[in-house]
Amino acid sequence: MKRNRRMKNKILIEIILISMIIIQGCTMFYNESEAIEPSGRRLRTIVEDKYSDKSIIIGGTTGSWSFGTNTGLILDREFNYVTPENDFKQLNIHPDPKTWNWSQSNKWLQHIIDNEQIIRIHCPIGPQCSEWAKDDSRTAEELETNLREFLIAVCEQYNDNPRIEYMDVVNETVINGDWHTDKSGTDWECPWYRIGQDNDANKTPLYIKIAFEIAQQYAPDMKLIYNHHEQWDSESGELIIETIEYLRANGLRVDGIGWQAHIDNGWATTENLDGLRNIIDWAHTNDLEFHITEASVWINDNSETALREQAATYSKILEVLLEKRFTGKTGWNIWHIDDAHGWHTELYPSLFDKEYSAKPAYYAIQKTLENSE
Repeated sequence: MKRNRRMKNKILIEIILISMIIIQGCTMFYNESEAIEPSGRRLRTIVEDKYSDKSIIIGGTTGSWSFGTNTGLILDREFNYVTPENDFKQLNIHPDPKTWNWSQSNKWLQHIIDNEQIIRIHCPIGPQCSEWAKDDSRTAEELETNLREFLIAVCEQYNDNPRIEYMDVVNETVINGDWHTDKSGTDWECPWYRIGQDNDANKTPLYIKIAFEIAQQYAPDMKLIYNHHEQWDSESGELIIETIEYLRANGLRVDGIGWQAHIDNGWATTENLDGLRNIIDWAHTNDLEFHITEASVWINDNSETALREQAATYSKILEVLLEKRFTGKTGWNIWHIDDAHGWHTELYPSLFDKEYSAKPAYYAIQKTLENSE
C-alpha cells in the first residue's frame, strides 16, 4: 500500500512539474508574441482622431510573412494604412509567363478587413520584376506581353476591393537625370526599357505609357501613383515632372507622386526641407497627392546622439507634410517596422528596435502628430 502511495505521489509530482513546464512555455511564447506597447496614444488612433478628414495618411510596410509575429502586431497596432513590401511584385506573383502565385498577395485581403486598414499595393513596373524579364535573351515583344499579362491580371484581381485605395504603377524609372535602362545580366536594371521609346522630346520609354494605360483601364477605382527613389529637386525630378505632363497630355490619369525617402541621418536641413516643400507645392498645384512612400533614416549605431538625430530627422519631414496637408493630400509611410527585419537591418532605420521597443523616432512621430494644428 505504501509503495502504491509513493508511486501515486511520484506520478502526481511529475504531472504537476510537466504542467508547470507547459504553462511556463506558453507564458514565454505569449510574452514573445506581445511587443511592449509604447506610452501615449497609438499612431493610428491619433490619425483617426485628429486627421479624420484624411488630409494625411500615416502607414507602415512589411510582408504577409509577419502576420502573427511581433512585426505584424506592431503594424496592425500602429497603422490603419499599410503597404506590402514584396507580396504584390511581379517577381512573386508572375515570375515567368507560365507561373502565377497569388498566395502571398491574397493573404492581405482578409487581413485589412480584420484590422480596418486601407492598402497601397506596391506592384510597380520597374526594376522589381522577375528574373525572367531580366534575362538578356528576352525580346521587346516578349517583354511587352509579359508586362501586359501581369499588370492586367493584378488590376482585375484587386480593383473592386474598396480597401485597396492606391497602386504604385511605375517605380524607379529615372536615375541620375536619365532613363533607367536595361543592361547585361540581372542586376538592378529596368528591362522594360527594351520595349522601345516614344517619339516625344524626351523619348519617353513606352513601358511607362503602357503601364498607365493598363492601370487607367483596368483599375478605375484605385488612385495611381508614380513612385520615385531620388530627390525630386534634381534633374531626375525634372524629368519625371515632364513625364507626368506627357502622360496627362496623352489622356492618362496620374493621381499622385511618391518619394522613396531612404535618407541619411541629418538629411532634414533647411535647404532639403525647402526642396521638399517645393515639390509638394508643384504636386498640389497640379492636382496630385504627394506621398513619402518609403521612409527610412539610416543610422550606423544605436548611440544616444544618433537616435536623437534620427528622431529629429523623421519629425522635421513629417512637419512639412502636416503643414502642406491644407493644400492637398499627403502621405507618410515607414518602410521598416523594427530593426530586426527588413532592408538594411544593419543601419537601424526603424521606429522600433530589435526587441520591438519604441525608439526616440517613434515618440518624435507621435509627438509631431499630437501637437500639429
